[in-house]
Amino acid sequence: MKKIPLLVLSALLTSTASADIIISEYVEGSSYNKAIELFNTSAQSVDLSQYQLALYFNGKTTAGNTINLSGTIAANSTFVIAHRDIDSSVATQLTTGSLLFNGDDAIVLKKANTIIDSIGKIGQDPGSQWGSALTSTKDNTLVRKSSISSGDTNPNDDFNPAGQWIGFAKNTLDSLGSHQFDGSTDNGDPGDGDNGSGDGDGGDGDGGDSPATSNCGDTYTSIANIQGSSNSTPLSGHTVWTEGIVTHTLQHTGYKGFFIQSADLEADNNAMTSEGVFVYHQADTVAVGDNIRLHAKVSEYNNLTQLSTVTELQVCQTAVSLPAAQLVTLPLDATQREALEGMRVTIKDAVITDTYNYGRYGQFEVASERLYTPTQVSEPGASANQLAIENAEKSILVDDGDTAQNPETLPAPTPELSAINSLRSGDTIPTLTGILSFHFTNYQILPTTPLATQTTNARQQTPTITNVGNLRVASFNVLNYFNGNGLGGGFPTARGAKTEAEFVRQRDKIIAAIATINADIIGLMEIENDGYGAQSAIADLTQGINAYFNDNVYQFVAPAESQMGSDAIAVGILYKANSVTPVEAAKVLNSQNSAKDENGQVLFLSNKNRPVVTQLFKHQASEQEIVIAVNHLKSKGSHCNSLNDYDNNDGQGNCNLTRTRAAKALGLFLNKEYVELPTLVIGDLNAYLKEDPIVALANAGFDDLFTTLNKVDAYSYIFDGQLGQLDHALANQALAQHVVDVVTWPINADEPRVLDYSMQYQNATHHAKYYAPDAFRSSDHDPIIVEISLTQDSMFGDLDQDSDVDTQDITLFLTLSASNELTDLAYDFNNDKQLNRRDVRGYMQLCTRARCATE
Repeated sequence: MKKIPLLVLSALLTSTASADIIISEYVEGSSYNKAIELFNTSAQSVDLSQYQLALYFNGKTTAGNTINLSGTIAANSTFVIAHRDIDSSVATQLTTGSLLFNGDDAIVLKKANTIIDSIGKIGQDPGSQWGSALTSTKDNTLVRKSSISSGDTNPNDDFNPAGQWIGFAKNTLDSLGSHQFDGSTDNGDPGDGDNGSGDGDGGDGDGGDSPATSNCGDTYTSIANIQGSSNSTPLSGHTVWTEGIVTHTLQHTGYKGFFIQSADLEADNNAMTSEGVFVYHQADTVAVGDNIRLHAKVSEYNNLTQLSTVTELQVCQTAVSLPAAQLVTLPLDATQREALEGMRVTIKDAVITDTYNYGRYGQFEVASERLYTPTQVSEPGASANQLAIENAEKSILVDDGDTAQNPETLPAPTPELSAINSLRSGDTIPTLTGILSFHFTNYQILPTTPLATQTTNARQQTPTITNVGNLRVASFNVLNYFNGNGLGGGFPTARGAKTEAEFVRQRDKIIAAIATINADIIGLMEIENDGYGAQSAIADLTQGINAYFNDNVYQFVAPAESQMGSDAIAVGILYKANSVTPVEAAKVLNSQNSAKDENGQVLFLSNKNRPVVTQLFKHQASEQEIVIAVNHLKSKGSHCNSLNDYDNNDGQGNCNLTRTRAAKALGLFLNKEYVELPTLVIGDLNAYLKEDPIVALANAGFDDLFTTLNKVDAYSYIFDGQLGQLDHALANQALAQHVVDVVTWPINADEPRVLDYSMQYQNATHHAKYYAPDAFRSSDHDPIIVEISLTQDSMFGDLDQDSDVDTQDITLFLTLSASNELTDLAYDFNNDKQLNRRDVRGYMQLCTRARCATE
């Protein structure tokens, strides 16, 4: 089959003709989707200040409204006048609230008192429309045929749009702002061009863009030439004939079109030009395997090359073998993706990396491997930014091809997604075949074969703990646990559940997770900041857990403050009363007691970070003490511009300085209030492992336990398909040696959010299918569990030499302490060696609490 070379096409597309202004497009859509497009057929720009649009309503002979035009319309260019509330995606030159008309209203374009063009018949009420089917003035878009060079200057004659107009479906707006004009003088039906002269094309007068014939196999413009070898089509705005095989149809979804691709033998063998293209067209139904010929306009719509405004379409053959899917391997950069736009592709062994929007939009993300947030594994700055680029090239979106939200059925995993059949990040797809396209600002795969996923990241019904200690501490972000007024009402609240029914679902999930963790101490984040009374959120949660166990197992820590700062959410602590006992009152780090920097500025800002709650506990079995500090630092999602704390584009996001200053304040606070006592820092620090706040805490003596125990693949959160630790467990040296295990329990981050408690945007079928009162998707953060092993003499032995401090040592400590001569030279007389300074300070801690005699 003969194809038109691009250079020849370029020459054919240069013809022009001299005329005046015409109405080139008419849009009568839903609501305020009303527009009139003008086209300047001349070679000179035209001042529109003398032009008006007159609207004649319901058969009236006098104008009901006149719109004075302004501005300039360039030579061979369009000028769009639209209602001011038209779809915001439309580019307009003039908007007005006066452009309101229906299918039975005549429209006249005037220059002073001279009629230039018209639509409809003045004085006639046609009922609801002139014309019929798509080529009518009601609920349709009409595009002037490219051969029309002058307007209908007699608005009193009969009007039948079929003679000069091509009709399109309601709310077709994509052709506004471009018009095809061939420069001929024919103002009737098309068909008098001379096929190849450059003045017409013998069928539709389109200026010689391609031959005007619907004969299958005749000369046409190849899809590769339509796509071109750059980021956008070289033929934007041109009307062409082309042929291709239908590879995927989405005509009855929000995409409103289908894909065609050149047969394998018709490919141009240029790796830079795609052989596939999207056709935005619903009027003619096509089927996969149809070999079709069509006449359409080429455009670049939101960075997608597409064919639209289809004027002719013919099915040449049916049930044709599809072009072979091209085997591609991630990573793919933008240039490589552009070269495959619209084509069939296959990706092997794709790893699912993000299922967050699967239930809402039918989308998930895949990559060549599981990806980590750059600052989880790389230093902020150039290294992290480079990794971000690499991660983007390794991943791609998979979309169901339907813009409708909350689909009734999600087919992966087989037979469908449900509360007990989840599609989790980390699962795999051995063979993913579909169309690679670009929609809604993203390259994506539109699957054309069933998604046969494999469960390679199975759910853990209970935490997987290798080494069990005798004290278990957990950290859990409970995702805006708000209990209304505490009496079953008060919904919706500031955050969290919208209704009491949603709260019951949320509560059951949170309780199931906490009961299964079964920790001795639990640090909570994102619990409602409503105090510690009987109706408070923390009291409600504690009661619910105890009801689950049918026993008074847990109590909560109630600091002296009636409320923890001004934020809607706070941190909290639950504990088993038969395992640990609070020692002293809880302490709170906030703006009032924070350390200051060298400029006298407070380091910890309570109006940005949630105040820290710390509690010293005595472990009853070992009689040892441990400090728990629960945190929730400022998020990356909102700015701190008022503090001159901007996103520095180094990968750490907004408010990094604010978090880092708070981390420094926390280190100073703990080392002052609990001098070298075994201390565990837990919570949502909103910072990944390599970021400044975690470094600041390490400099203060608090090290990441996952790193200490060589669990470098840990994560608790997924954002944009990338894994990372926002939730941390950090220990000082006095505690770290007693930690025997640390794990995350992956029940939340890997799961689609549609499986959580929310009932929004769902129907009764969704509610039953996607919800279970279990731990999975009880939050968006995974809980962290720390296993600690304490013995009665473990804290105050000679830690370096693994020996005990005996009575003679104690006597020496007391003597030196009383004489203020305690130094590193304190001596273990029995073992004839120098004592460790930490042993000395540990015993001093006991003395400062007047407990030397009993210990």
